[in-house]
Amino acid sequence: MAKRIFQVVNWTPTATADASALANATYCALKGGSSTQLLCVLEIMVSGFAGASSPTILQWARAGTIETTPTALAAPNSDGPAHPSTAALAAVPVSFVAAATGPQRSSATTDARLDMGLNAFGGIKRWVAAPGAEWWILGNTASGGESILSAFSGGTVGAISSHVEYEPL
Repeated sequence: MAKRIFQVVNWTPTATADASALANATYCALKGGSSTQLLCVLEIMVSGFAGASSPTILQWARAGTIETTPTALAAPNSDGPAHPSTAALAAVPVSFVAAATGPQRSSATTDARLDMGLNAFGGIKRWVAAPGAEWWILGNTASGGESILSAFSGGTVGAISSHVEYEPL
């Protein structure tokens, strides 16, 4: 398989408590294109574009409740292969920033989370997985099948741009 990059341009997260539906355009989410597709997340990058100091408590976390009816990405957001000659996938992963009902970040203390917090006033945060320490998404249902970049309660959120580099296996 080939690596893909899911990019979301100039969006403002909303500080939202765990187990609460996220509002459209305040998160970015990724899940498998089938119930058995495995996605290996290799990198997450966030760049801040706020006009003033904005400590933003971002987290990359699993969904406790997945969305209903995700909306297809629209430009300037994108999700595509990093290599131009990549063959089409039988099951295309689903990346989205909006849905009929937004996903909910898991509140389980046993679910992994990555701290992606930064000051959105020019801050940059980059997480790169060491070999063997990748983030995995399995399938497209709750319990490991969907991951979300979103803001946790607290802080003062600001405008950001982000990308997630991953590989469908």
